[in-house]
Amino acid sequence: MTEERNKNQQVKSGESETNKDSRKTSALSQILNGDFLTKEFVLNNLNYIFFLIVLLLLIIAKGYFGKQISKDIDNAQRDYDQNAAEYIEAKSKLETATRRYKLVERLEKRELKETKNATKVIRLKKNKNE
Repeated sequence: MTEERNKNQQVKSGESETNKDSRKTSALSQILNGDFLTKEFVLNNLNYIFFLIVLLLLIIAKGYFGKQISKDIDNAQRDYDQNAAEYIEAKSKLETATRRYKLVERLEKRELKETKNATKVIRLKKNKNE
């Protein structure tokens, strides 16, 4: 009995090996012949086909998203550089407009003069008792 079982198992394992080989050759031949596009093959593998289509769409969407992010970064960098240049320009104009000799020229029109004596600060000492 055990011998018959072993023979049956060997025969089954031999059949399964030949089935695997025939599956490989049949899959290869189906691809080469174009038979993989038949209704049966497509229906059996419909889940995988949809999965691959979704993955392809995600890859395409990721590419477009990356390009959009890159454009946004470039625009933001350009705006930042422009604002930084405007800030530096405005700051330099303010510095030149508020220089001491320019202020003196403006004050002369109003008949105000710059003091020649240094400014003195008067400090009072407070008494500890008060």
